[in-house]
Order: sequence, then structure tokens, then C-alpha cells
Amino acid sequence: MRALSGTYWAIWTGILINRLGGFAIIFLAIYLKDVRELSTSATGLIIGLHGAGGAVGVLAGGVLADRWGRRKTMLLAYVSNAALLMAVAVSEHIVLIGVSAALLGVSVMLGGPAGVAAITDVVPEPARLRAFNFMYWAFFAGAAIAALLVGVLADVSHLLLFSLDAASALAAAVLIYFRVPETLVKHPATGNRGLKLALTDRPYLGFVGLTFVLAVLLTQSTTMLPLAMKADGLSTGQYGLVMALSAAMVVLGQLFVPRLISRSAKGRVLALALLVIGVGFGATALTGSLAGYAVTVAVWTAGQMLAAPPNAAIIAELAPGRLRGQYQGVFNLSFALAAFAAPAAGGLSLEYLGDWHWAICLVLGLGAALGHLRTAPGRDRRAAELRAAEQPEREPALV
Repeated sequence: MRALSGTYWAIWTGILINRLGGFAIIFLAIYLKDVRELSTSATGLIIGLHGAGGAVGVLAGGVLADRWGRRKTMLLAYVSNAALLMAVAVSEHIVLIGVSAALLGVSVMLGGPAGVAAITDVVPEPARLRAFNFMYWAFFAGAAIAALLVGVLADVSHLLLFSLDAASALAAAVLIYFRVPETLVKHPATGNRGLKLALTDRPYLGFVGLTFVLAVLLTQSTTMLPLAMKADGLSTGQYGLVMALSAAMVVLGQLFVPRLISRSAKGRVLALALLVIGVGFGATALTGSLAGYAVTVAVWTAGQMLAAPPNAAIIAELAPGRLRGQYQGVFNLSFALAAFAAPAAGGLSLEYLGDWHWAICLVLGLGAALGHLRTAPGRDRRAAELRAAEQPEREPALV
């Protein structure tokens, strides 16, 4: 922890504060279906629009982070997120809900590339695995509390739920404004080549594609899982409990993951993680009780915990220093596209295929695990080439 600067901890605290109020995404599927009385297919489509907005947001956020600045981009993301959360809460017509959800997706994903790029700027390479692991821990520590509260708050008032989410985003913006300096070192020679280079970097794109599969699987937890539990007669509060179990596992165990995986190749760790995640979601087809859902959630959460640190560290290794924001933007695009594809296709799949939907998740996990085993050597060679090429450059050391 001593190797991590004050700037890092300010960004980390902003993530934690924002996630403490992260009720809206957890509640969104149920809110659209129960409060706004939309069909399962329409619910999936609007959540998909949210994901499509996120695809725009990550690319724009990467470009802004490298050209405009990490700090300004994070501030824009948090402030616009607060405003758009309230727009979703008060919109009643399906078109307005869809537009607000899409713009909310833009704002939610806009700051991600800037935040990770800033962390990579200020954290030396040997400490990055720990830094990203702490970041992931903060993300789920906040989510644990949010998941416990979402059922209670939803029963009181959906407007209160969205308002608290917006307030947490504004609080994070205030912290960034006062405590985080600009970490971007300008490189005028970079020009407009950032996205083009990222989109033609084959080892990097192969990893992004496998991350897309990971994101599709994990998106099931906030989109199709609550609908499946509701179909089995379980309540919103019970869904909140199993999601709190997932977040609590991360909070209690995530800090030990780096030590557990430190001697293992990152590609093998990710292969194991995808296998476990696929099995966890696939087993959802076999249960209909609260206890059964808790077991399946525990399984895929274990895989999720294994995947997070090496996933973030590999992207940091594969991104040229001058293009960190844009490379991170393309990487985050996999999550944004998954946020569109998973609910849009998943709503139809769950409605018409039933439990076969979860069998498809199992197959996806197995395929991605094999993909990591096959592509890991090429990624390692690419990362070594970048380290050798950039070794003379010095990273900014901010406190």
C-alpha cells in the first residue's frame, strides 16, 4: 500500500463513493418491468440501449482522456451521470426512458478509461497488479452496501433510490476536483492515430474479444438473473441478498487474490476464471430456490474474483504509454457492447429458450477459457516488446 500515491487513493476513494450509491444499475431491470410496466423484451431492449450508449462513452472517454485530460474527463463523467440518473427516474414515456438510458450509458462509461489511465500514470509497473486489485475491491465494497440497501430503498421510493445514486456521483466529482491533479503527459506527436492503432493491434484485439465474452457472462448478474429469480417467485429483496453475497465475497476475499495467483501465468488464471464463471451461470438452470441461487452466485463470483486483477494488468501491459486512454477506451468497449448485446439477446433467449439460456452461458465460458490458453503466449511477447521499447521513458510520479 505504501507504493501507492495519494493521487491513486483519491481516485480509489471516488470509485468507492460512487459505487456506494450504485443502486440504479442493480435495480434497473426490475424498475423498468415493475414500475414502468414494460415487457421482458422491452426491458432487455432499453437496458441494451444503455449499453449502446456506453459503447459511445468508452470511445469518447478514451479520446478525451488522452487529448483533453484524465481529470477533466472524470469530472465530466461524474457530473453528467448525476443529471442523467434523475432524467431516467422522472421519464415516463418509453421513448424518453430509452433516450435517457442511452445517454446515461454514455456518462457511466465516459470516465472509466480516464480513471484507469490515471492510475497507470501514477502507479509504477511492479505495483499495478495490487493497485488494480484494490480498485476492484473498492468497486465491490460499494456494491455490497448498495445491494443490501437496494431492496429496502426500492420499496420506499424509486425516486429516492435514483436521487441517492446521483448524490454519490456528485460527491465523487467534488473529491476528484479538489484532490486529483492532471496526470496526462502531453505527446503532440501522437496525433489522431490512437484509436486506429488500438483497432489494428491483433494481440490486443484478441484479448478484447475474450474480455467481451467475460463481460457478456457477468452482465447476466444484473440483467437476466433478477428476471429469472422473479420468474421463480423470489422477491427484489432476495435478489439483493444474493448480490450482496457476491459483493461480500469480493470484499472479504479479494485482497488475498494477488498472493494466490502471483506465481501463476496470467493467461492460465484467466482460463480458470472463465471456466468457473461459465459453470456458475450454467448451473442457474438447475435451481429455483434462494439457496440454490446463492450457491450459483458464489461459484461465478469466485471466477470473477480471479479474473479481475490479471485482466486489468494485461491491458496496462498491452497499451502504449502515450495511448493509454484510447486503448483503455477500446478495452472498455467490450463491456459496453456486452451491456447492449447481453440484455437485448438475453431477454429474447430467456423468454423463448428458458433454461437453455444458461446452457449457452456455460458454452461461452468454456470457449473463452480455451481462447485464453491459446492466445496467452502471443500477448506475453507483445507486452515484452512494449516494455523494451518504452523503457527509456519515465512515468510521472504524483503524490
